[in-house]
Amino acid sequence: MTKPLVGVVILSMGNRPAELARALDALHAQTGVDMDVLLVGNGWEPEGVPGWVRTMYSPVNLGCPGGRNLGAEHVSGDYIFFYDDDGELSSPDTLARMVELMEEDPRVAVVQPRGEDPTGRPAPRRWTPRLRTGGTPEAGDVVVFWEAMAMIRRAAFAEAGGWAGEFFFGHEGVDLAMRLLDRGWRIRYEPSLVVYHPATAPSRHDHFYRTTSRNRAWVARRNLPAVLVPLYLGVWAAATVARVRRPHALKVWFLGLKEGLTSPLPGARQPISWRTAWRMTKLGRPPLW
Repeated sequence: MTKPLVGVVILSMGNRPAELARALDALHAQTGVDMDVLLVGNGWEPEGVPGWVRTMYSPVNLGCPGGRNLGAEHVSGDYIFFYDDDGELSSPDTLARMVELMEEDPRVAVVQPRGEDPTGRPAPRRWTPRLRTGGTPEAGDVVVFWEAMAMIRRAAFAEAGGWAGEFFFGHEGVDLAMRLLDRGWRIRYEPSLVVYHPATAPSRHDHFYRTTSRNRAWVARRNLPAVLVPLYLGVWAAATVARVRRPHALKVWFLGLKEGLTSPLPGARQPISWRTAWRMTKLGRPPLW
């Protein structure tokens, strides 16, 4: 019986060799699928990796979405697993179970597992694609997904145009999710599938505030009906002011927002339908958050 072929795209800048080695060990242990594994060196020429891992070198750091797009173009398979170089698969059947969920329903475009920190630290809210994160994790359809460790159906990925490479870092998953939902695809969260990832805070870097606010504006301008754009950005601005207490970080955030509102829009504006907006609302996350 032919096994499903999964293209695995790993992005690395070469600055986490121990973590990368663990990620590859866990990947090599996978059963039930065939894999075409590609390590994309994002501003780093890959070296010292096993022979079953193909490599590609980008002399320029393309950012997360740009590097993933490059990798996706050069792997085979009907399914693409995007795998952070500091992630780790917890079980040898993780990829096979993701594919099984997709093959059960041809409208499932994305399967996102549950992320856990390997040292037991609390998982960040952004890893859970639901507004309510307490209690027992619930499987089912969601409207956003965590980009770091996700399986995507190639046909859906291509139809939606892939990642927004210009985003560089932050909210590229929100952008892609909206375009997938508007085309009728489903996004599934499956907390029974566990993957490990360090629970680091990206907010430790100033560029986090700039790119996330700029990219939020781009998400809104690219994907939302015009009347929702100021509402969406207003909600996010109010939430940021309430959460971020450092004046310098807030200044950087609002400069990024200005950039996102005044810079040329990356890619075409394709607002979601009101039907999609209602679908998102029924799934528990209206296109205002």
